Amino acid sequence: MFKIVYYLLDKGQATAPELAARFEVSVRTIYRDIDALSSAGIPVYAEAGRKGGIRLLEDFVLDQAVLSEGEKQEILAALQSVNITRNISESQTLQKLSAMFQLPPENWLEVDFSRWGNQGYDKEKFGLLKTAVIHRRHVRICYAGSDGTVRERTVQPYKLIYRSKAWYLRAFCTKKQDMRTFKLNRILELTLLEEHFLRRSFPETPDVGETDDPMIMLRFPKEMAYRVYDEFDTDQIERQENGDLIACARMPESAWLTGFLLSFGTQVEILSPAYLRERIAEQARKIYEKNKT
Repeated sequence: MFKIVYYLLDKGQATAPELAARFEVSVRTIYRDIDALSSAGIPVYAEAGRKGGIRLLEDFVLDQAVLSEGEKQEILAALQSVNITRNISESQTLQKLSAMFQLPPENWLEVDFSRWGNQGYDKEKFGLLKTAVIHRRHVRICYAGSDGTVRERTVQPYKLIYRSKAWYLRAFCTKKQDMRTFKLNRILELTLLEEHFLRRSFPETPDVGETDDPMIMLRFPKEMAYRVYDEFDTDQIERQENGDLIACARMPESAWLTGFLLSFGTQVEILSPAYLRERIAEQARKIYEKNKT
């Protein structure tokens, strides 16, 4: 019956057969529900005739006093914009809320974090992990580690995190008996298990800048500005008089950092720390030896 009210608020009016088809019940059930709604004080009525139908009084609104106009717009915009699992419209959440708020859901932005050419599996993966987090269910994953190995693990998902243009899963690894962070793109296979788990309290992971990661100082020519501003925050970048860009940021010492710096080719100069310069130079030498003709 609430679905009927939401639908009428959104559409204005509807015929009994239309409502019956919409909610997969009989026309008789619809008329019985309309009578029950009317008895409960909802101003719903039916008009006969070719242009008739079931409708609500024009000035009828549900109690909305809890939310301000700005908060209603924020809720609708958030639901409209985040288009990851594509299940928002299927659940009719937008339709119900926009009808209740008497505000149209503005389709001004779409956010889709799936990779180009791989939307299906990325969205399915995200949806399964969201279910696992909310309902506290174990998940079995095949994960490609930074050391080149692919291992099967059973984890207890706690949180999905979006940081630095990538999605991560914060989960308790049953094998390591500790919290771990997994990059979603490296989860090659995923199975949602029936087994549930009890959440435990774990300290939050430290934010960038609050860790023991070393401070890296890099110099880029002005031609690399497009890439530098992609990878670093503006407060981490200082433009020099000749147009060069100096970027300073704390970064984890890992295989990822080596690959990240090598991805700039000859367009980056490592100013500090000195040992990192030597490491990257050695890796570049190995690349040259391996690929020279």
